[in-house]
Amino acid sequence: MAESTISSKGQITIPVEVRRRLGVQTGSRIRFVPTDSGTYEIVPIQRSVLALKGMVAAPATPVSLADMETAIVDSAVGQDSR
Repeated sequence: MAESTISSKGQITIPVEVRRRLGVQTGSRIRFVPTDSGTYEIVPIQRSVLALKGMVAAPATPVSLADMETAIVDSAVGQDSR
């Protein structure tokens, strides 16, 4: 189990194994989220854009640039031209 000590300034050093599992590094921001049981969860606020890879499945059929542009224009004017 990873442990840390609070300094006189209220600072802690997050152990390497915890930083790795959270995917945080120098400059990363974390959030302390209270739980119903009265403890806190440490949640990374920022992650590398590479962490998003694979989160959204590829569309069943590819969408052309022309279709994308049409959808953007239709959305901007509040109508669907199809």
